[in-house]
Amino acid sequence: MKAIVINKFVTSYRDLTVSNLPEPTILDPSGVLITVNCAALNFVDLLYARGTHQNNASLVRPPFTLGLEFAGTVSSAAPRSKWKVGDRVFGGALGAFAEKIVANEQSLHAIPAGWSFADAAGLGATAPVSYGALVERGRLKAGETVLVHAGAGGLGVMAVQIAKALGAKVIATVGSGEKMRVARMAGADVVVDYSVEGWEKAVVVASGGEGVDVVFDTVGLVGKSLRCLKHGGRVLVVGFAGSYGGVEKVAMNRILLKQAQVIGYRYGETDRRAPEETKRVWSNLSQMISNGFVKPILYEEVYRGLEDIPRALKDLDDRKVWGKAIVHVSPLKELKSNL
Repeated sequence: MKAIVINKFVTSYRDLTVSNLPEPTILDPSGVLITVNCAALNFVDLLYARGTHQNNASLVRPPFTLGLEFAGTVSSAAPRSKWKVGDRVFGGALGAFAEKIVANEQSLHAIPAGWSFADAAGLGATAPVSYGALVERGRLKAGETVLVHAGAGGLGVMAVQIAKALGAKVIATVGSGEKMRVARMAGADVVVDYSVEGWEKAVVVASGGEGVDVVFDTVGLVGKSLRCLKHGGRVLVVGFAGSYGGVEKVAMNRILLKQAQVIGYRYGETDRRAPEETKRVWSNLSQMISNGFVKPILYEEVYRGLEDIPRALKDLDDRKVWGKAIVHVSPLKELKSNL
C-alpha cells in the first residue's frame, strides 16, 4: 500500500514522498482495518513532519506514517467486533496518510447519515479536543461569553459551533478578511482581526465591557488574552500554533492579579488516562451532530492522492487553509454530501 512515511524529520514538505509498505495487519482483537477514503490535515502534522512537536521527543519517533484523521470503509475486523466489513467510519489515529490503517475499534465512529467521507474525515481528532476543552475543563455554560482564537481554523470552527450549541456568546479572532467570513459562517457572534494592534480592546467592547468568561487558545495568546478576560475567568490552553512548537511565556503575577484560572487540555493524554471521559465526550458530541449543531466546514481547495499531501501541508503552513483541508486518498466512489 502507499503511505507518507517519516523516516527522518524534514525541513521542507517537498521532501515528503509516497512510500510503498506492506498492508498493516490486525494484531489485537480490538483492531480494525480500514480502507482510507479521505484524510484531514492538522497543524500537528506540520510539527510531526519536522520533529518539533513535544511528542517527537519520545512518543512519535521515525519511522512512522504521518496523519491523524481519516474516514473510510471497514475492510476487516474481529468476529466479535461491533464493526463489520463495509461499515463507513471515521476516527483519529496516527498513520492516516495511507491507503490502509489499523485503528482501535473504540476510536472509530459511524459516519452520520447524509455525510460524505470528506465531511467526516476532519472530526476524529478535532471535534473532541474542542468539546473536551470547552465543556470538560472550561465548564462553559449558557449565557457566558467565550473568546475563540483562530476561530476559522480546524479546532476553531468546531469550538465556535460547540459553544453556540451550549448557548454561549462567541467572539472569534482570525487573521484575515476571508477567515472572518468563515468564522461567521461557523456561527461566531463577533469576529475580531487579531493581526490588528490592540485587538484586545475590541474584544472587551464586544463582551459588554467586562471581558470574556472563557478563552479558548490554540495559538499561544494567553498573555494578551488576560487583558480581555473577566476577573476570575478561565483560560484554556489547547496549543501553541502561533509559535510553531515553541511555548508562550507569561508573567505569573498577571495571572495572580486577574485571579485567572489557566487550564491545560490535552485530549490524547486524557484519552489514555480517562477513557470514560472520552466516551462521555463522544456521546454528547454525537448528540450535537445529530441535532445539526455541529457540521463540517471544509476548505475549498481539493487535494487528490497522497502525492498531493506536500502541497496541502505547504498551504496549511502558509496560513491559506481555513476549516478542514481534506485529502482524497483513495479513488472510491463516495456518497455525495447532503449537508
